[in-house]
Amino acid sequence: MATEGTKFQINYKLHDGTLINLYAATASELEAGLADISMNAANIYTTGQELNGKLTAPVAAPTVAAVAQQFNATPVAAPAPAGGGNTCKHGQMSLRSGVGQKGPWSGYMCAAPKGAPDKCDTIWVR
Repeated sequence: MATEGTKFQINYKLHDGTLINLYAATASELEAGLADISMNAANIYTTGQELNGKLTAPVAAPTVAAVAQQFNATPVAAPAPAGGGNTCKHGQMSLRSGVGQKGPWSGYMCAAPKGAPDKCDTIWVR
């Protein structure tokens, strides 16, 4: 429910009539909420189907081959990480670098979406 501090409101109405409302006071809270909805989309769909008595078997996540076929695409393997790389519970971490106020920096960043509540800490390269 929207409160006095609500600055952002997003409402989704699914084809089956299910309503999903997201309220946030800040942009980062909104991003985190959208990431949560995205990560739970399959659960939301499955629960709606179960409650409507329309689900007879569990819904499986699509395979890479199925997605590639749907979009007429050719899957490519991710390149092997240079220098060993790092992984976290979300998969392969990406090595990023830049120059900030204190000079150059580099670190391995988690693959989870920006604002995800369970995003892993950066592993800084020193």
